[in-house]
Amino acid sequence: MAKIFVEAYGCSASFADSEMISGLIQNGGHTLTNNSSESDLNIVVTCSVKDSTANKMMYRINSLKSKPLIVAGCLPKAEKENVEKFSGNASLMGPNSLGKTLQIIDSTLAGRKQIALEDTDLSKVGLPKVRLNPAVGIVEIASGCMSECTFCQTKLSKGDLSSYRLGDIVRQVQTEIKEGCKEVWLTSTDNGCYGFDIGTDLPTLVNAVAEIPDDFMIRVGMMNPMYMPRIKENLIKSFDNDKVFKFLHIPVQSGSDKVLNDMKRGHTSGTFREIVNKVRERFGNFTISTDIIVGFPSETEEEFQKTITLLDETKPDVVNLSKYSARPGTDAAEWNQIDAAEVKRRSKIVFEQISKLSMKSNQKWIGWKGKVLFDEMTDEGIKGRNFAYKPITVEEKVDIGQSYIIEITNATVKRLIGKIAS
Repeated sequence: MAKIFVEAYGCSASFADSEMISGLIQNGGHTLTNNSSESDLNIVVTCSVKDSTANKMMYRINSLKSKPLIVAGCLPKAEKENVEKFSGNASLMGPNSLGKTLQIIDSTLAGRKQIALEDTDLSKVGLPKVRLNPAVGIVEIASGCMSECTFCQTKLSKGDLSSYRLGDIVRQVQTEIKEGCKEVWLTSTDNGCYGFDIGTDLPTLVNAVAEIPDDFMIRVGMMNPMYMPRIKENLIKSFDNDKVFKFLHIPVQSGSDKVLNDMKRGHTSGTFREIVNKVRERFGNFTISTDIIVGFPSETEEEFQKTITLLDETKPDVVNLSKYSARPGTDAAEWNQIDAAEVKRRSKIVFEQISKLSMKSNQKWIGWKGKVLFDEMTDEGIKGRNFAYKPITVEEKVDIGQSYIIEITNATVKRLIGKIAS
């Protein structure tokens, strides 16, 4: 039996995969170790969403290859040849190949490289797992997506939408809660299209999970705006439940409808505006998180200014900013690219804008008092979230997985600062 080190990068689905890989390892009789220097075999669960991320992955792969290595996740599926350049002997496992985990481990330990990039019929619901965070249960509700975005490799890695059955997901959430989780993340490549392939939808799932009669909170993960017109009314109703964080991550990517069309996003800037207005009208304090890409090949200065305008008008609370990078295998990678210095200039403008927006958003919470669930270990200590999923830290000692009444006394761009009120 081997000592195995597992680490993950990227989205919440990638971390969920690493938890399941770790669970399968333990069930298979192997031992997990927290240090690659003590391991007999290393597994890295990769992300390939950006150039900078892929470069980081390649560096990490190179540093771990002195021992038997398995490269899992999106990168080997999307960029197999590049991975093999850095580590020709590493075994490769795709994001939907978890059913072969133990077989690949045994083969790799025996010195035989194995490539398992094809999908298995194993559902990711109900697998054993070793949680990275004892307070949070990450539950994957689907794999793949229905989009064909011209800048994104995810479709190459994860394929078409394959939703997991609603009843299986509810049972998985019940297991997470039974095992001590106080917060559940419903996650996938794109939550917005969940269930379209099996005759259900996201609002139905959220309602079913919220009916579980236990004390826990639900975070609904990222969804593309293109599916919002189809589900928005019922989705907003599902957020009425006090168990659901008043939080939406809806990546608009650009304020220009022309650029969105070139990206094949399937939505307009108006789609984003409408959902932002609707949830704020309904709930008041509601956290909107979005993503912006600057420097897409067809983004002129005029199109870029439309993104600036959209951000000023909608004032999202959180903006994940990316400089466009051409990803191998995507349509936009073949187009004429914008000069890197110009992309950097635009990125700096948006960064300064969103820093001001985030600061103003956070300052509005000073003086608020209410329940905060402390759910995450960070370098700054244990971080909590209130009903709108705002990140909160306090100076007092708190326990992870516990809730306290907190009064907000200060704010930064990234978080709220508070004190225990009772």
